[in-house]
Amino acid sequence: MGSLVLVLFWLFGELGFVETFVAITTFAGLSTFYYLTVSTTLNASSMPSAVRVAHPTDAVAASADVMLQHLPIPVMLIGPGGRIEMANPAAREFLGLGALEGHLSSVLRQPRVIEAVGAALQGEKVQPVEYATLAPVESHVRAIIAPIQPTGDSVPHWRAMLVLADETSIKRADRMRADFLANASHELRTPLTSLAGFIETLRGHAKDDPEARERFLAIMFDQTERMSRLINDLLSLSRIEMDEHVPPIGDVDLTVLAGEVIALLGPQTADKKIVLSLEAPEPARVVGDRDQLMEVLQNLIENAIKYAPVDSGVLVRIEPAQSRDQVERPAPILGDDAGRLTLAAPKSGPGERYIAVRVRDSGPGIKRRDLLRLSERFYRVSGQKSGASEGTGLGLAIVKHIVNRHRGGLTVESVPGGGSVFSVFFPTVTKAGVEADRP
Repeated sequence: MGSLVLVLFWLFGELGFVETFVAITTFAGLSTFYYLTVSTTLNASSMPSAVRVAHPTDAVAASADVMLQHLPIPVMLIGPGGRIEMANPAAREFLGLGALEGHLSSVLRQPRVIEAVGAALQGEKVQPVEYATLAPVESHVRAIIAPIQPTGDSVPHWRAMLVLADETSIKRADRMRADFLANASHELRTPLTSLAGFIETLRGHAKDDPEARERFLAIMFDQTERMSRLINDLLSLSRIEMDEHVPPIGDVDLTVLAGEVIALLGPQTADKKIVLSLEAPEPARVVGDRDQLMEVLQNLIENAIKYAPVDSGVLVRIEPAQSRDQVERPAPILGDDAGRLTLAAPKSGPGERYIAVRVRDSGPGIKRRDLLRLSERFYRVSGQKSGASEGTGLGLAIVKHIVNRHRGGLTVESVPGGGSVFSVFFPTVTKAGVEADRP
């Protein structure tokens, strides 16, 4: 096509004969060079790959075996009769295999998986199988089975590759997301339904009743305040989660901060005649975000005031810097019968020092079975889901996420009928400052 264009230029007098001949010769030479280069490249890239696929070298086979041994996903090769011919270390650990010899049915008692493997041993393609176990712990597994027919066997027999993918965390996250949406919808729907009912009443027979109108308006105000608190807590939780991976770099004195929070909550303690006292060293400096640490202390102290009986006391004690074991597992405060649990714990190095804040109340206490769920969103201990002091159920979830961001810890100790002690601890300035500067 290029040569034809050059000839046309020559015929119409745009180019001379010599210029046209040189151009055509050059164009032909470049075309030939391009063809040879492309064809050589394509042949060189295609031939070795075909050889590698058909005849893998010992080095390739050894590399593949090493990769399989280090693969963190359980993989097994099942031979005729359901006998385990090969299992990587992840599979042996996942199923508790002592030796490779044995049948799959003896270590994996899942009839649907065994049936699918049997079909694959007949050369059939099968769909993935999902199963769940509840003991010793809840787990969700997706079994992927594929039929394999080795080409090197003198008598070809089908084998089955079995891959066990642990999807427990995925299922748990999906369930938590669904529960969160359901709980959030319920928490917002309740006050909205109440508001709609009062508005309808005020537009009807109560519109000319000043006393009823004032009473209904007061209730409507409480419901809007409840929705406002819920939305604010949700927004706060969202912001904290977004920054949870970034450690803070501020310098905060917990003694000063606790004093400010106690002064802020003075009206609440006065209403219930509660004595709120502070025991703290001077100073108690940690690395942290001042606003978030204030939110932690305010949540814990407000909860203590809320559940403490009238004419009782709430004690806030800040302890000097100690090791992680000392702040996380101190001597029992409420006695040997108290239930104790760590809700959040840091990954601390040797020599790490922490300052602990413990908030103790003399309220109704919490049963052992409820301790594990205290930091779940919208979870409230049974019997505390109604009343004038009802919260959003997000307070301890917010506390836990803030503590995680500060590389600290959260523990609880409680006795039914004997009160509770909620403790948070944070790295001290010297050591935490080094950690905070790390990426």
